[in-house]
Amino acid sequence: MRPETSGVGRITAALVRYPVLSRSVAAVVSGLLIFGSFPPRPFWFLAPIGIVVLTLTVRGAARLRGGFGYGFLAGLGFFVPLLPWTGIYVGPVPWLALSTVCSLYIGLFGLAARSLFSLPGWPVWVALTWTATEWLRSSFPFGGFPWGRLAFGQADGWYLSLAMVGGAPLVGFAVALTATAAAALLLHLWTRTTVAPTDNPSAVEPGRANTMTGLGIIAAAATLVIIPVTGAILRTALPGPGEGDRTITVAAIQGSVPRLGLDFNAQRRAVLDNHVRRTEELARAVAEGKARKPDVVIWPENSSDIDPLRNADAAAEITEASEQIGAPILVGAVLVNGDRTTTNSVIVWNGAAGPGERHDKKIIQPFGEYLPMRGFFRLFSEYADRAGYFVPGNGNGTVHADGIDIGVATCYEVAFDRAFQDSMHAGAQLLIVPTNNATFGDSEMTYQQLAMSRIRAVEHGRALVVAATSGVSAIITADGTVQQQTPKFVPAALVAELPLRSSVTLATRFGPQPELLSVILSAAAVVVAFIRRRKARGESAKDRATMDQPVG
Repeated sequence: MRPETSGVGRITAALVRYPVLSRSVAAVVSGLLIFGSFPPRPFWFLAPIGIVVLTLTVRGAARLRGGFGYGFLAGLGFFVPLLPWTGIYVGPVPWLALSTVCSLYIGLFGLAARSLFSLPGWPVWVALTWTATEWLRSSFPFGGFPWGRLAFGQADGWYLSLAMVGGAPLVGFAVALTATAAAALLLHLWTRTTVAPTDNPSAVEPGRANTMTGLGIIAAAATLVIIPVTGAILRTALPGPGEGDRTITVAAIQGSVPRLGLDFNAQRRAVLDNHVRRTEELARAVAEGKARKPDVVIWPENSSDIDPLRNADAAAEITEASEQIGAPILVGAVLVNGDRTTTNSVIVWNGAAGPGERHDKKIIQPFGEYLPMRGFFRLFSEYADRAGYFVPGNGNGTVHADGIDIGVATCYEVAFDRAFQDSMHAGAQLLIVPTNNATFGDSEMTYQQLAMSRIRAVEHGRALVVAATSGVSAIITADGTVQQQTPKFVPAALVAELPLRSSVTLATRFGPQPELLSVILSAAAVVVAFIRRRKARGESAKDRATMDQPVG
C-alpha cells in the first residue's frame, strides 16, 4: 500500500495541508487533557497524555515563535477551565487575565522546548524545562502563582509516592519525562511509517530528524516503563496510617457559613457562633462517650473574623468552647494591627489561659488579601478596592499546643513548596491547613486544594488536617490517603487518632535544591541549543555562499 493512500498517510496529508490550524487545535486539546487530570476528576493519567500531545505539537512548529504560540494555546486550554473560581464573585476579567498570564509560562515552555529538540537526549531537557517554567510561575511576579502545577493532579496516581523523594517538582518532572519519552518513541514510529526510504536525509533541518538510534529507543522505552512503575513500587515505602512516635486525637471543626460570596463575613458573629456551636456539640458527644476526646481542636481560617484580641465577647466565646471541649483550639482569626492593617492568623487558644502562640500567614494572596499597585489595578475593576490590607507575618510556621509541634500553612500557602519547609525544620510533628473556601462558592477550588494537601502530606511524611469553613475538611494520613472528609456546606466535626512523627523525608531534607538544579540545567541546555542553532545557520550560510561563487 502506498503511504499516501493509507490511513496514516491521509492524516499526514491533512496535517501538511492545514499545519497551523491542526497544531493549534492539538495544542488546545493538550491543555484540556491536562485540565482533565485535576480533581475532582480522578483521571490523573490524562496529564502525561496531554504533555505528549503538547510535545509533538511544539516539535512540529516551523519556528521558535510557533513553539511559543502553541504552548500559549495549550496554557489557555488548561488554565481557563481550571481557574473560573477566581472570578465567581468578581466577574470574568480577573479570571481571564490570570489564565492568560499563566498561559504565557506554558508559551515560554513551548519556546524553549522547540529549541531543545536538536540536543541528544532531548526528552530529558524538555522535561527539565517544564519543571523550570513551573518554578518560574511559582515565583514571579508578586510571589508567584503555583496553582495548577502538574503534580497537583497526581494525588490519585502512580506518581504520588515520588513526592517523598523530591516533592511536587519531582512528581511534575516524572510526569513530564514519561510523556517526552513517549513522544520520542511516537516520533520514531511515525517517521518509519510515513517517510519513504528514498527521502534525502540532508533535506531535514539539522537537529530535527525523528529517527532514533537503537540505544535511544531502548532508553526512551525504559523511561516510559520505569518511572511510573517506580512510583507505584515506592508506595510500599510510604509510612502506614498509624506509624509514628506516638498518637494523639485531633478534631477538625467545619462550622459552615451563613452565605457564600465575598461578603460572607458580613455576618462575622454568625460564622464564629457556628464554630463555637459545633465545638460544643462535639464536647457533649465526648461527655456522652459517643466521641473520643481530642487533644487539640482545629478551626478553619476566618472562623473568627472578629478580632478576639480586641473583642471581649469573641474571646469569651472561644474560651468557653475550649473549656467545654477540654483542649486547646487553633483559631483562624483576622487581627487588626495598630496601623489598621490586618493579619491572617492562627492562634492557640487554651481555655481560661486564653491566647498563646500564633502563626501569622506569611504568603498572602495578591489581588485578594492585598492589592499590589492598587492605584493601577483599580483602573480595570470596580472590585479592586475590595482587596484587603493584609500584611505578611514571619516566624517559622510552627505553633505548640500542649507539647505538640504543629506546622501551619493557611489556605493559599499550601500551594507553595516553601510553606511547610520552615515548620518542618523547626520540628513539626503534625501539619494543618486551615482554609476558608466560602469566597469561591460551589467550585472545584476546594478539591484542587485538597489534592495539594495530599501531596504535602506525602512530601513531608506527616499526617495532615484540613479544616475548612464550608468544606471540604479532611483528615489525611502520611501516605496521602484521605481517611475522612466532610461534604461541602454541612456543619461537621472530624475526629481522628493520628500519629506524630519526627523522621524526615528526602524531600524535606533537600528542600528546593533539586528544583533549583533543574532550573540551572534547563537554562544551560537552552543556551547550548541556541549556540548550536546559530552555528548550524552560520555553516549553512557559508555553504550557500561557497556554492554561489563562480567556477574559475
